[in-house]
Amino acid sequence: MSLLSHQIELLSPAKTAEIGREAILHGADAVYIGGPAFGARHNASNSIEDISALVQFAHRYRARIFVTLNTILHDAELDAARKQIWQLYEAGVDALIVQDMGLLEMDLPPIQLHASTQCDIRTLEKAKFLGQAGFSQLVLARELTIEQIRKIHAAVDTPLEYFIHGALCVAFSGQCYISHADNGRSANRGDCSQACRLPYTLSDGQGRVVAFEKHLLSMKDNDQSANLEALIDAGIRSFKIEGRYKDMGYVKNITANYRLLLDEILERRPELVRASSGRTEILFTPDVDKNFHRGHTDYFANGRQETIGAFDSPKYVGIELGSVTRIGGDNFDVLANDAMANGDGLNYMHKRETVGIQANVVQKLGEDADGQRWRVFPNEPISGLPGLKVGAAIHRNRDHQWEAALTKKSSERRVRIDLRLSGTPDGLRLDLVDEDGIASSTVASAALQSADQQDKALAGLRASLAKLGNTMFEAGEVTLDLAPAPFVPSSVINGLRRDAVAAHEAARLAGWQRPERAKPLDPLPTYPDTQLSYLANVYNEKARAFYHKHGVQLIDAAYEAHEEPGEVSLMITKHCLRFSFNLCPKQAKGVQGVQGQVRAEPMTLVSGEEKYTLRFDCKPCEMHIVGAMKPGILNSPPPSNIPYSPLVFHKQRPRA
Repeated sequence: MSLLSHQIELLSPAKTAEIGREAILHGADAVYIGGPAFGARHNASNSIEDISALVQFAHRYRARIFVTLNTILHDAELDAARKQIWQLYEAGVDALIVQDMGLLEMDLPPIQLHASTQCDIRTLEKAKFLGQAGFSQLVLARELTIEQIRKIHAAVDTPLEYFIHGALCVAFSGQCYISHADNGRSANRGDCSQACRLPYTLSDGQGRVVAFEKHLLSMKDNDQSANLEALIDAGIRSFKIEGRYKDMGYVKNITANYRLLLDEILERRPELVRASSGRTEILFTPDVDKNFHRGHTDYFANGRQETIGAFDSPKYVGIELGSVTRIGGDNFDVLANDAMANGDGLNYMHKRETVGIQANVVQKLGEDADGQRWRVFPNEPISGLPGLKVGAAIHRNRDHQWEAALTKKSSERRVRIDLRLSGTPDGLRLDLVDEDGIASSTVASAALQSADQQDKALAGLRASLAKLGNTMFEAGEVTLDLAPAPFVPSSVINGLRRDAVAAHEAARLAGWQRPERAKPLDPLPTYPDTQLSYLANVYNEKARAFYHKHGVQLIDAAYEAHEEPGEVSLMITKHCLRFSFNLCPKQAKGVQGVQGQVRAEPMTLVSGEEKYTLRFDCKPCEMHIVGAMKPGILNSPPPSNIPYSPLVFHKQRPRA
């Protein structure tokens, strides 16, 4: 079992091991990070040595480290992936987050496997199968409602994980091929070109423009802060923050924000506990609006909503700060609702585009009932700021002072220990027992004599033992089993305390038990379908063997195998542009004079020279973006990080 039913895990991202350490100090119960290769974030890799050091740091707090190996693998890459997995296991990593089912057919160490969001777990049947096939934790699709999660939890024993914050891919994860079709950069192999953030023009079946040059596939950012307790009650146990490309400030801020929110729930719900040890003290006030985001949405958690898209801009405009009141030759004045600082990043909208301003110097002019008045001297010449005028709304997307505060120490995390000091024939013994029940003992040789002032001596010893300073511990009960109280030189008691703390840290590491990998069901479970299209992302013969073993008879190759020359669904999404522009047949129901007249006919989406057809599958309420792979990509070898003479993938008919 990955998590016990009463444990609540906050899972934070880390681009680097250093960021991973700060995530743990700011309250993460687990951290996920990229390894040397095969992660779904192409430019967020880390060495085995760095990951090993992070593991040692995390396990002191009973926090876990997961490594992402969540791309689909070419046959030529399987052996390198296997070797990397063994190295990660030997480094102490607790689990791998994977997409490729071929890994389950390989000679792997007994490390836990978590089914990545790229596994596209949207149904109870698929969740149940993956749990029975040997996965220890399941990352559910972001598009699920809380009620759908509840139904999956009721039928599945495997711990469930769910994204609660961060950027949203518009497509069902693992079901986006538009990047590979257009430029050969595969999202399923960690190299997405983010076509969803481009501007598009939408036209209906008659060629009439519905939306012009809007970012129609760009979603607001996921924010489930208002749904945490409902998600707990629905069965989610691991609460995941997106952001393996994010910087240190983002991870500190967002982790701290959700640590405080979850702690408030745990305080009211004694039947639940956090999944790791210690108490986290946040030394600043978290604010999710201070970091990059495209607006906030809880997506489909409470059903379909009209406000999930960030159509105007995929950029971060920040928080509205005020408005322009005067424009001078090399400066402009702002009536602001908050204090400003040199180095602030500002912006305003001009012709549907965001124009950025770097505030080189700011001067406070005064303050009245309407707000604070500031003069801004930008880095840019005033003449180079198109559309800047009196009355223009100014947003701040970089708060220099707030960001500077996060470069300093911004949290503390400490594990409670009780200390008992007693005498021995040769000196002193210090016993430590922490909140997890782990015990250690350390002795010090010293020639001791009874103290002249007993009460003062005892008070001094108690104070010295409680000085745990910059260690990971905080003192609980301090017990002195000494009669009479001896006089102990400060060098002796301080040295004993330091040695005891070091020994206890070692004891905590030695006592860590890595969770065991789940065993597959015997007899083997049957996959919910007997045939698989390219959407199953089968890219190697091991994955093909896995599905055959579990009852699948007809298996198409992954899209990256370059066997789909015609038009196919390049993106499948719960987001629907018909719904966004009130053109959905379901929206027309009950509207007098309209019912029955609106049909979900195909539409057209254009960005630059790229043109796609939109098809609408109204029964599951999904939109398909349809197109074909460019000939140059189709005729090139299937992508691999290792030179290889590729196998020819082909559709396989049922075996006789």
